[in-house]
Amino acid sequence: MALAITLLISGFGVAVFIVLSLPLPWLLGPLLGCLIAALFGVQLQGAPRTSQVMRTILGVAVGATITPALFSQIGTLIWTLALVPPLVICVGAVGYPLFRKGFGFDHPTAFYAAMPGGLQDMLLFGEEAGGDVRALSLIHATRVLIVVTVLPFAFAYLYGVDMNQPVGDPFTALPWQELVLLAVAGIAGWRIAAFVGLFGASILGPLFLTAALSLLGVIHHRPPAEAIQAAQFFIGFTVGVKYAGISWRELRVDVTAGVVFTVLSLMVSAVFAYFIVQFGWLPFTEAVLAFSPGGQAEMAIVALVAGADAAVVVAHHLVRIVFVITGAPLMNRWFG
Repeated sequence: MALAITLLISGFGVAVFIVLSLPLPWLLGPLLGCLIAALFGVQLQGAPRTSQVMRTILGVAVGATITPALFSQIGTLIWTLALVPPLVICVGAVGYPLFRKGFGFDHPTAFYAAMPGGLQDMLLFGEEAGGDVRALSLIHATRVLIVVTVLPFAFAYLYGVDMNQPVGDPFTALPWQELVLLAVAGIAGWRIAAFVGLFGASILGPLFLTAALSLLGVIHHRPPAEAIQAAQFFIGFTVGVKYAGISWRELRVDVTAGVVFTVLSLMVSAVFAYFIVQFGWLPFTEAVLAFSPGGQAEMAIVALVAGADAAVVVAHHLVRIVFVITGAPLMNRWFG
């Protein structure tokens, strides 16, 4: 019953965004709809297994954008990718004192709250270190929510970026042979990545396998637009339902801490993006999305809708997540 209510609220959010001509209706409609419902105490339920499947669609969509043209940018990308670790360090240096001294969190909670890594990875590391998993969940969900909400509106209404570009061809326009290949790439890539223990297997496995097929000239299309819209829908409400059952204290402390941290993180990211654009290393949209502290899946969706180079954006977020996953536990032990 709770899942049915969640889907109904999410669908209503999509309808409202479409009627009001707001950007990213299939992502932000469910996200904000579930957030508002959760704040009013409505019982919500996620669909984690389905959301994982939807991430495979997104991985295939990004992988299909990787063509030989991407490698012509290697000379520039080396410099921008090298700036990702310093970005992570700067964000962590701003966030840790904020959480530890400003909001009084214990060390493991403050440390992993300040790391702009993947949500599930930070929860896992934080729990192993003895941190407050619920606080970490709300802080990182707030980070993703603010970034994925603010950027599309800023792009659309402040910088004139067209946020309604088609993310793919209609289902009926794609040859059935390619639809089968895309489906196989998604499922096989996910299974192979999970088997070898790759983090983010549901999105990165399909991404790598589809990219290989794209570079070989085997596939030439993204998944159909309807599939990408479904992926946006499920990823959107997955973020929103994390606020289900939230208490006043959690709203006052955890969410407020997440809001302040995200604003500071965006300011740090803006400095990096500014200099990258000034040096001419990346266009404005790609630079902002590549260095924003949002989730990898959510930033990929925004890149696709904005017509940006999704492969470039995801490459930077992949480096960010790898750096956080490998470096955060070592740094935490050193601080401890």
